[in-house]
Amino acid sequence: SGLAKKVSSVVAVLIKPLFPGLKKQEPAMQAICMNLSANALGMGNAATPLGLAAMEELQKKNKDKKRATNEMVALIVLNASSVQLVPTSIIALRAAAGSADPAGITGVMLLATLATTLVGAVICRVLSK
Repeated sequence: SGLAKKVSSVVAVLIKPLFPGLKKQEPAMQAICMNLSANALGMGNAATPLGLAAMEELQKKNKDKKRATNEMVALIVLNASSVQLVPTSIIALRAAAGSADPAGITGVMLLATLATTLVGAVICRVLSK
């Protein structure tokens, strides 16, 4: 439907400080934005190949092929914290388990993932210097 691409353009603005060495139109930045957008929309299976593509693009720019760049580490941290606007997997598991309100934890999960992402982003930014 194109929703991931629209979300991706918003994500690009928000994450630019974590990826100062990348321009918005670079393939690596586009793949990162799409990866994070797919994760945010609860499309983990679609996010995985985008994350791998982003890492490959970042590796192409890497001068020392045996060490991760700050951008690579930031991508891993953002993926690990995985902000999800709609935690579809958890909702499906709760529904399958017979929960009376499968989506009832959405707000709490959103706050938790926002907190972990914010802390991870701040730590990446501070330690990258």
